[in-house]
Amino acid sequence: MYKLIAFDAYGTLFDVYSMGRLAEELFPGHGQALALMWRDRQIEYTRLVTMSDPNPNGSKYCLPFWELTIRSLRYVCKRMDLHLTPDYEKQLMDQYAKLTSFDDSLNVLKTIKEKGISTAILSNGSKEMLATVVESNGLKPYLDKVVTIEDVRLFKTAPQAYELLLTAFSVKKEEILFVSSNAWDALAAKWYGFDVFWVNRFGHPFEEIGEKPNFEGSALSKVLDSIKTKATLSMI
Repeated sequence: MYKLIAFDAYGTLFDVYSMGRLAEELFPGHGQALALMWRDRQIEYTRLVTMSDPNPNGSKYCLPFWELTIRSLRYVCKRMDLHLTPDYEKQLMDQYAKLTSFDDSLNVLKTIKEKGISTAILSNGSKEMLATVVESNGLKPYLDKVVTIEDVRLFKTAPQAYELLLTAFSVKKEEILFVSSNAWDALAAKWYGFDVFWVNRFGHPFEEIGEKPNFEGSALSKVLDSIKTKATLSMI
């Protein structure tokens, strides 16, 4: 049996692409493209920070995820030749702080807790960001811990980021199921040694390097089936 189910936050429990609706209101005809490019640049900045100084004591280039999110928004607006006023920036970042969770996030976490299994978030997000979005979506009662890379100052996919779960909980690698909608995150967690569930909401192919995830499903709710599968196999 798994003793811990750990979830990525942004894109997995919380819908980062919902930002496109507000972006479309502010920049008609450009909202969806802005949201996609914003997310891509945000992740690219985390990789640049980590890969450019993968010091075990933390990258000297590390900035809070909130700051990287703002700077990636500014970059993308310049790249798309969109005039990002201070008011527009505030609206978009205020919305980001209160992203809505996916429809099945709450029920999945609640059901796992009812099974007596620990739950956690492992995220690149800063502590303040995560506290706000968890609270605003009512998920706090169903999470044992919210773990952030701020403690190591190295973003995922650095191994030190995934190792934080072993520090936060008295569990072994093989007792953890890591859940992410980001294929790169799922791949790195698998490389680290976790069992992995990939939430493939858009029917995308998996990466062409590394190992395939242990489980895959089109919705977060399919994680519950994977827990049953693991329990059945452990009894054989």
